[in-house]
Amino acid sequence: MNITEQYNNAKERYTELGVDTDKALERLKKISLSLHCWQTDDVGGFETPDAELSGGGIQVTGNYPGKSGNIKEMRADLDKAYSLLPGKHRLSLHAIYGEFDGKKVDRDAVEPEHFKGWMDWSGKKDVKLDFNGTFFSHPKASSGFTLSNPDKDVRDFWIEHGKRSRKIAAAMGRSQNDPSILNT
Repeated sequence: MNITEQYNNAKERYTELGVDTDKALERLKKISLSLHCWQTDDVGGFETPDAELSGGGIQVTGNYPGKSGNIKEMRADLDKAYSLLPGKHRLSLHAIYGEFDGKKVDRDAVEPEHFKGWMDWSGKKDVKLDFNGTFFSHPKASSGFTLSNPDKDVRDFWIEHGKRSRKIAAAMGRSQNDPSILNT
């Protein structure tokens, strides 16, 4: 059964429940969703090639089959996802998805320049960017505490990461002429 037949079957079932799926899809075209970047790679990110997930209550494994292995693959996956969704949507991008060119850039040192490629991509694709600091899966998050860590040095590290995240979101907003929502 092809996708059109599957849709028509679902449409019949929803009609029985009083739902007009065509009208629902038209409404969806007017709603902007912010897709989480990690849906392409299960929160592995590209900060370090062999990154493992830990800390912060993350409920994913980081090892699903077919996950993006690099930013090029991730953008291709996102292009496919956006092609299947009606309407215009956003991308909620985490700090671990910067383009670090193989250099180790710790989270208290991330800069808007590490996301220039994303800003260029979003402009070409007409996808607005939102931003998230990444407050997990880091040696300084191993206690489970970041911004509220009792160790001042650790807490200051995460506060600086938060400040950097705000700076990156602001640069994204300027780049796209639309505010970038910062999720902390």
